[in-house]
Amino acid sequence: MEKKLIEIRWHGRGGQGAKTASLLLAEAAFSRGMYIQGFPEYGPERMGAPITAYNRIANYPLRVHSNIYEPDYVVVVDETLLKTGECIKGLKKEGAIIINTRKDADTIKKELGGYEGAIYTIDARTISEETLGAYFPNTPMLSAIVKIIGIIDEEKFVEDMQGSFEHKFSTKPHVIDKNMAALKRGLLEVTRIG
Repeated sequence: MEKKLIEIRWHGRGGQGAKTASLLLAEAAFSRGMYIQGFPEYGPERMGAPITAYNRIANYPLRVHSNIYEPDYVVVVDETLLKTGECIKGLKKEGAIIINTRKDADTIKKELGGYEGAIYTIDARTISEETLGAYFPNTPMLSAIVKIIGIIDEEKFVEDMQGSFEHKFSTKPHVIDKNMAALKRGLLEVTRIG
């Protein structure tokens, strides 16, 4: 069996759920029999401060426990972080970047300053506001990265997330269906622009 490793870096702001999404992705991959890591890196811990989270997903035991400096994929939960240049730092051109944005393709490509890999966008703000009634972009962003990396069967992923949400929201069952709607729309509405 060929060894396969996927490394993902998430960029978001405190309170947007990037850390939670990275942990949910790790859970989903683990339930499919993969070896996983999902962990955050914080600066000053406060709402709205930039945060980075990471995932490693492999079909063999993982021995590396460092941050990820040359990711295969980057998920940008907050598009304002594109201006820092950190989002594309080290990103492999064979990989892809997924951005939560409403901006058009030309504007995004300019902001990425010549990144040569695949570029995907999703309007996670609209999806979350329409399904959840509030701005929680992490659920649609989670399903967007699952769709793009293609290592988890989408139907199994949806089943796993149903169980995960039922556990996580056991005291708030009214939000389970809303999160499932956001998740399913994320799978459908992520678009390749470059």
